[in-house]
Amino acid sequence: MLALFGGADVFSVTIIVAAFMGGLGFGNLAGGSLADRLDGRRRLLLFAACEAAVALFAVASAWIYYDLLYVRVGAHAFTRPAMAAIVFVVTLWPTFFMGMSLPIAAKVLTVDARQPARWVPLLYGVNTLGAAAGSFLSIGLLFPFFGFRAIVLAGAAISGGCAIVAVLLLPALGAIGPSPTGSVGPSPRGRSMLPTSTLAPEASVARSFGWTTWLAIYALSGFVALSLEILWFRVLGVVLKSNAYTFGHLLGIFLAGVALGALAGTTRWARRLPAMPGFLALQAAIPIYAALSIAAFAAMVNRVGVLDPVWLYLAQYEPLTRLNLSSPLYLIVHGLIPAAFILPPTFMMGLSFGCLQRAVQNDVTLLGRRVGWLQTANITGSMIGALVTGLWLLDQIGSAGTFRLLLLSSCLFASLSWRVAAHAGARRRATLVWALAAAAMLIVPANAVLWARLHAGDAGEVWSAVDGSGLAALKPRRNNAQVVLYANGIGQSWLPFGGTHTALGALPAFIHPAPARVAVIGLGSGDTAFGIGGREETKTIDSIEIIRPEILVLDAYPHRARFPALGLLLAEPRIRHHFTDGRTLLRHSPDRYDIIEADALRPTSAYSGNLYSVEYFELLRDRLAPDGLAVTWTPTARVRDTFVSVFPFVLIFNDLALGSMTPIAFDEGVVRGRIAAPFSADYYRRGEVDIEAVLAPYLAAPPLRLDPSTPRSGGDDLNRDLFPRDEFGVARRR
Repeated sequence: MLALFGGADVFSVTIIVAAFMGGLGFGNLAGGSLADRLDGRRRLLLFAACEAAVALFAVASAWIYYDLLYVRVGAHAFTRPAMAAIVFVVTLWPTFFMGMSLPIAAKVLTVDARQPARWVPLLYGVNTLGAAAGSFLSIGLLFPFFGFRAIVLAGAAISGGCAIVAVLLLPALGAIGPSPTGSVGPSPRGRSMLPTSTLAPEASVARSFGWTTWLAIYALSGFVALSLEILWFRVLGVVLKSNAYTFGHLLGIFLAGVALGALAGTTRWARRLPAMPGFLALQAAIPIYAALSIAAFAAMVNRVGVLDPVWLYLAQYEPLTRLNLSSPLYLIVHGLIPAAFILPPTFMMGLSFGCLQRAVQNDVTLLGRRVGWLQTANITGSMIGALVTGLWLLDQIGSAGTFRLLLLSSCLFASLSWRVAAHAGARRRATLVWALAAAAMLIVPANAVLWARLHAGDAGEVWSAVDGSGLAALKPRRNNAQVVLYANGIGQSWLPFGGTHTALGALPAFIHPAPARVAVIGLGSGDTAFGIGGREETKTIDSIEIIRPEILVLDAYPHRARFPALGLLLAEPRIRHHFTDGRTLLRHSPDRYDIIEADALRPTSAYSGNLYSVEYFELLRDRLAPDGLAVTWTPTARVRDTFVSVFPFVLIFNDLALGSMTPIAFDEGVVRGRIAAPFSADYYRRGEVDIEAVLAPYLAAPPLRLDPSTPRSGGDDLNRDLFPRDEFGVARRR
């Protein structure tokens, strides 16, 4: 819902993630401070209040985020700093109270001063396991069957239930507290529940790091964790050829690994690990494993027999769908490969959390504050990781370079381990970590090699460009007669021009009497933008693309002279390229267009619902000039029904629909006359595109005409912003 307000581009998404984490950090600080000052009953009441506050916000969240922020406030164009400030403000309430809960709950349950760190990793583990379950439940059950308003109400009910249960536990807690010896026993109500002796037995042992140093170390841990998450999502998004479910799927695996590691840290064998060396060793191992696993996969994918089907899949134009759920290939691509990349290092992240708590929690009177400060430091590092990696590192050094940079953190953790090593064996292990990190830096393939391998090719045959907004690659096929453009691993269009994408642009251009100003959302290989430029009357073409590397890889393609239409497109002075979220640009632009259309987009792609909803088509309607045409590809019957529910006058040609607020004049003879006009004929001739053959299937039979008197189908089974049914593969109602 926030992406509708700010856009689905990399800046907006990064700011949303950073704002979410910022609220958690403030909540952790406040919760930790209050937890140490209150008695047991008040802590539990405060925990209940936090859950109730989250539930209350969730009830109103759809109205706040969509009806207020997007529909009313979002009509105004904001500067990037202003948009970031707004996103932070509207996420602060729920995330603040979410952040408060961990230090409060930890202090409620800690009644033994000799084990101040006992409950923290357990609570953290079960909470994170619940988050993983929520992610899997959302993509597996909620999104395919319920709209966003209903889903957030379900979340509100769960949070409200947690608040009620916490209140019901008050009688059991009220008369219980720790005795001076640390054992559980009666404690007068209203008195402090702190034991007389609040230091753990090992508290008198000198620590090798000061408190500020620990905060800095754990902040670095957060930076590495969030940076790796971004890298995994980038790499696996290409491998999986991601769809609307990919984010929730990968997030669930990430959270499950952290949760299982934290829970494993509460076991007896894990508690035998030396706390400080254990934490440093695990943190050092995380980037090393991440880098080596990516390098190993890229090297082995066509050299190990069991991965041969994966290699063939990487070369495919189309992604797997949920209809392939039971196939072995689906289980390998969507199950085993993400688990192999993500689960081991995230398990180490969770396991290290328990080691950290045992290393620093030595005074029960400071338990809440230390939990709060540590979580805040980690979240601060995560925020910086999201901003630096998402907005800068991927642009400057790419994914491979970022993996190498993160390996420097392994060297730093190894150096810290060497510094506090108690014996020669520990120093030898630290030296081994340095050696592994150095080896990993050498093994990680260069960006060009990595992306070529993940498109089932070698660096000499795959050309790629990448930045924070995404990845684009060109790869020849069919004996080099056709070159496919991939965006984030999925085939989007191809060279040479002259297929469906050309028709999508050219047909409305020849139907409109004088299309002076046109807009195309989605660049791809440039086919649609080229197709729409065939009229002399067209003075301005606004091309709006969210993935900037598409134009970069097209411009840098060394064999583009083989495709004259591409050269014309790149040199076309009428085209203005915009690299941002198309829907957001249209909403904030004062311009009116004679034609607005989106390039062909799979209805199950992530965020595709933003370009197939009733509200999107209403936006097009409001941005059209008089007698303007809105155009859409109609990959599903629901998209067609959604489109015709908005426009009173519609022409439907096969899988292409044109809508307008006024009657659409269409005469096949007039259209053919415009095609034969000198400018148009010369334009397509220079591009070596047979435009008559391209449009022949669309002109072979009269289009289906709809006017205000034509009955509409679909009812309420349409795509909406808050229930993009086609994006999540919802079956049509019978």
